[in-house]
Amino acid sequence: MRSDEVTHINPDSNINKTMKYAKFILPILGISLILGTVVIALSIATLVKVNKKADEILYNSEKTIITSKAAQPSESTLAASIRIDEVMTYLNELQRIATASNGTRAVNTHGFNATLDYIVNYLTANTNYKVNKNYFYVRDFAIGSNPTLSSSINGVHKSYNYSVDISAADFYYVKYSTSANFSNNMQLTAIPNVGCTDDDWKKAIPPPEGRVALLKRGICSFREKGLLATKYKVAAILLYNDGISPDRVSPLEVSLAQDNTLPALFLSFPVGQALANAAIDLSTKATVQLSIHAKDLPHFPVGNICADTPTGDPTKTIVIGSHSDSVTAGAGINDNGSGSAANLGLAVTLARLFRSPAYPKYKYRVRFCWWGAEEIGLLGSEFHVKQAKTANAVGERLSDYLVNLNYDMLGSPNYMFGIYDGRTARNDTPPQALPGSNKITALFRDWFIRNKLPWDYTDFSGRSDYGPFLAEGVVAGGLFSGADDIKTQKQRDRYDEILGQGLGGISGIIHDPCYHRACDSIQNINLFGYEKMVQAAAYVLEFLGHEDDLKTWLYPSGARH
Repeated sequence: MRSDEVTHINPDSNINKTMKYAKFILPILGISLILGTVVIALSIATLVKVNKKADEILYNSEKTIITSKAAQPSESTLAASIRIDEVMTYLNELQRIATASNGTRAVNTHGFNATLDYIVNYLTANTNYKVNKNYFYVRDFAIGSNPTLSSSINGVHKSYNYSVDISAADFYYVKYSTSANFSNNMQLTAIPNVGCTDDDWKKAIPPPEGRVALLKRGICSFREKGLLATKYKVAAILLYNDGISPDRVSPLEVSLAQDNTLPALFLSFPVGQALANAAIDLSTKATVQLSIHAKDLPHFPVGNICADTPTGDPTKTIVIGSHSDSVTAGAGINDNGSGSAANLGLAVTLARLFRSPAYPKYKYRVRFCWWGAEEIGLLGSEFHVKQAKTANAVGERLSDYLVNLNYDMLGSPNYMFGIYDGRTARNDTPPQALPGSNKITALFRDWFIRNKLPWDYTDFSGRSDYGPFLAEGVVAGGLFSGADDIKTQKQRDRYDEILGQGLGGISGIIHDPCYHRACDSIQNINLFGYEKMVQAAAYVLEFLGHEDDLKTWLYPSGARH
């Protein structure tokens, strides 16, 4: 928290002047105050009308595409029944697990395995769902010795600092990097923009083949950058931070794909930008030397959990997903304990309601899933979708899935009410998944509007566990409260205006200042924002569950994945 600057004034030096001119100034100030009040009042009245009209234009321009008779319920029973205090007990248990496990719930740790046990045991004790834990194997990674990096720019040699304390490091290793020992000077090329498109790579000067490519953080995942680097046959990858805020300067602990074949390091913003500037200036002779020693380790098992309602058509399944692992650095209570706990809350509350004859059961089976190894590349959801593509058993086939709703980070302290925007799906998304995904976007948006809450669209390019489903033509959607993107002044003001002064958060800092850090603990949850996100998730699940013909509603053309 920043303290305001205070200017101190000597009253003795000014009091005589103040008294001397008071009789002249006060009448003028009074008249000015009256005129100012009138102007402000007129301005406010005008702004109210303008804002009202703007809201009407916004709402009409994105007029809801929901035509179901269930589209405008006065209240959602599921949303009203879910208890945030109960959901918070789940989060507290995840914190307890992490605290007892060296502060982490990352895969291949006791904390992750204890997380799975907790979810399975709780579901077994509190629902009548069919609960399954399914394991897949993941390649382990470690470095055998500290990597090295040095540069030569116009004959000036510089060595860079590696440290396990990332805040003190110039660079850090990248998970699933291959080994390398480039003792000769390797030439550099800086990829324009952030290296997320073929066009970026084709515009690189000099061409990237055989060179060490510099890639700034941004837009697409590091895995996607790595795949493009492989396509364009670079010798190695030097990723670097973007420096757009103080917390985006140090190196990051990131991961490439498990089958990556390139050596890679992650640089701080100052180091990366200096090398990129040198590489862009063709009159400068810029080279690097680097060494990486990656150890071969045995693969290790990671678990997915799925729990199915005992009623509902298994050939028409609603999948609710969240990832259960944290990063190595911390407990991951927001990322993604918040999604995991919300998922558990939805499952248990729905089971309670289904016990009541007054609550109509859904025509559709609901499958609640907790994916493993999201933090190292969406591995759990990718494994599940791959298995479903070849499955023959009824209810296990990909064709049995109508929609995937994804909840990954719902309680960010400097939150936004983020809704995945179906219109921003990747260009290669199967077209049959787009109409339904846009309807899911509208469902969430309409809930926030009806509850007089602000909302934002957020990117839908496949960077969380909905990605593998969407890529195979399954309708998808979900919520996201923000990670390392910055809350703008405009966004803060809009939230303040709707929620009340001081409730819109802090502009100029990221939505979750503890994103992928040790401080992502139970104190890292904004309770107000979290509760609204959980309620929105409950509303959408209930809406879909009560839809008369969900398959046709989601896939109006009749085409399926």
